[in-house]
Amino acid sequence: MLPLPPNSIVGRVAAGVILASFLSWMQNPAKASPPNLVVIIADDLGYGETGMMGNAEIPTPAIDALARSGVRCTSGYVTSSYCSPSRAGFLSGRYQSRFGYDLNPTGERNHHPNAGLPPEQSTFVQHLQAAGYQTSLIGKWHLGTRPPQLPTAKGFDRFFGFLHEGHFYVPGPPFENVWTMLRDRSLAAGQFQTNGNTIRGNYARINEPAYDANNPVLQDSQPLDEWKYLTDTITEQAVETISQSASSPFATVVSYNAVHSPMQATLEDHESARHIQDPQRRIFAGMLIALDRGVGRILETLDHHHLRQDTLVIFFSDNGGPTAELTSSNAPLRGGKGSLYEGGVRIPMVWSMPGVIPADAEEQTPVLSLDIAATFLPMALNDSPPNNLDGINVLPWIGRDTPPSARPLWWRMPRGARALRQGKWKFVQARKDQPIELFDLESDLSESEDLSASHPDRLQELLAVWESMQTDMPPAKTLQ
Repeated sequence: MLPLPPNSIVGRVAAGVILASFLSWMQNPAKASPPNLVVIIADDLGYGETGMMGNAEIPTPAIDALARSGVRCTSGYVTSSYCSPSRAGFLSGRYQSRFGYDLNPTGERNHHPNAGLPPEQSTFVQHLQAAGYQTSLIGKWHLGTRPPQLPTAKGFDRFFGFLHEGHFYVPGPPFENVWTMLRDRSLAAGQFQTNGNTIRGNYARINEPAYDANNPVLQDSQPLDEWKYLTDTITEQAVETISQSASSPFATVVSYNAVHSPMQATLEDHESARHIQDPQRRIFAGMLIALDRGVGRILETLDHHHLRQDTLVIFFSDNGGPTAELTSSNAPLRGGKGSLYEGGVRIPMVWSMPGVIPADAEEQTPVLSLDIAATFLPMALNDSPPNNLDGINVLPWIGRDTPPSARPLWWRMPRGARALRQGKWKFVQARKDQPIELFDLESDLSESEDLSASHPDRLQELLAVWESMQTDMPPAKTLQ
């Protein structure tokens, strides 16, 4: 079903009914059950990969159904194009640069004192925990490994998952019951070798990292030696957690590592993608199929416990997709993971809460991952959110034809990378030694035409806004 035109009579009436319902709910919180929150995070999922974004190659029926039940945000954004700082922004509700966290630790650097959320930086989940919510983090953390930084120290009653940036999807080697594709620089450039269900190839800049080194799968604090295919295991744990929490207000973050490398798909999911000939793309498709199945099972669980109308469900990717190791598509956007072009920071995003958020709608106004904290805390606590949050409450306008005035979206990343969007205009400086480019996203979504020379005054306006916000940010931390 296509979204209703936002200015049609039917669209305005439907939006008006839901807006009135939302305002009534907010004005009479005592008459309503405290709302629940389920945030589903995909990892490195490209903007153009799902059916809801027009891609029919890989079936994503559950994600598409979630989009039909709510608002598909075609201008959904995160605060970094790398995993760790993006997740730090989401959970703190603040630009992560406000506490100097622009970096993305990998491997052993996850144990560096500067890696992860600073011990003094709180999360919005801690406010929910203090208010009596049952809180859980299932899946990938990537926000520190020292005791003051662990999920259970940052507001989560329960944690199942791993602490680093990635993890193999099954125990091994040998990797059983999966198709695996590994980067191997010992081979000649462009060479591939297949041994059973494992493909090795020199097709990217690095060897496959030792993701599991000093990075066990944890049940709270206890390492597990055995688990099923990790995407399915995360789903099982999320379903169990939601079922156990169904009788009380809960906030559950389901933090998948799919479709992040390493590339591993179950034999069944690989077989269901047999229409795809390219072996790399086929394994990726199997990984996405498993992720979509997980989304479907979570929604089925909410329906089984009659919780959909009481639960705000948000789906988004922590950044845009890389291409060399995953094939993940950001079409029609430019750039990808690690970039401040749209392909790095504009991501697939859905907000759904039947009766409060319009169904089968599209929102073109930018929605930021920081808005999750700023939106849900007033719903849950019947009070204003902390005044240090950088997001805004989107419920009064999301999916309707009354968006707020354009706000600046601000980015700072390592090596002098920076960007700012306000309204239709965006500047990007890819590195400190690179030129500053200006784009009109309304007419040039792929950021192909640099307008800095023809609109110098507009560029200076955006730069002044960026510099004004930069004055509030401390220097970026390093892992040196």
